[in-house]
Amino acid sequence: MSIEALASALFWLVATLAAYYATRHLYRRTRTWWASPLLLAPILLLALALCLHVDYPTYFAGPRWLVTMLGPATVAFALPIYRQRDLIARHWKTLAIGMLTGSTVSIVASLLMAHWLALPQNLAHSLVPRSVTTPFAMDIASRIGGVPELAAVFVIVTGVFGATVGPMLFRVLRLRSAMARGALLGMAAHGTGVAKAREIGDEEAAIASLTMVLAGVSNVLVAPWIIRAIA
Repeated sequence: MSIEALASALFWLVATLAAYYATRHLYRRTRTWWASPLLLAPILLLALALCLHVDYPTYFAGPRWLVTMLGPATVAFALPIYRQRDLIARHWKTLAIGMLTGSTVSIVASLLMAHWLALPQNLAHSLVPRSVTTPFAMDIASRIGGVPELAAVFVIVTGVFGATVGPMLFRVLRLRSAMARGALLGMAAHGTGVAKAREIGDEEAAIASLTMVLAGVSNVLVAPWIIRAIA
């Protein structure tokens, strides 16, 4: 790698980290959906890349090592499952039915949306895992013929939308139990939903975290089968 390429990679790595920490600080002060680091940081980086006339491969040469951390992050999801083993033992039937139903509905809804919009196959398959957290979504997309990077974008949009609409649904559906609230946020908004659940309560956060992990695992198992069945 040339000195110029190394300097460029270092610049975009620092820019990515700076955008994340700046938007996280802003979100903690404002608690508004538009300030979410998952939404605002990519927008800022995209604007900077457009101003500097930098393409995606040039940008990605910097923060690509952050993506490699998704592998260990996926393995680390085993920890909350272990910590919540008592909760799983008590409510395993409810959790299993909810995860399988939610995963199946999200996958089928994504495929129907892609069909109505006449999206090409690789884009449609990138949309399928939008309702699970990024490490699982990128892995699923690569397995079923999608584009992992596009899957990550769809995950971000889904997460921000779900975390914003979720509290409204609490009132509309009159959800009062911590399990119902946590499960809704974990299933519909994955990592962003877990962060929102932490703002509501510790029990909601634990349920949302567990739901997010189980939803990721169930999607990894279910998505290829549904794709093959529909194709």
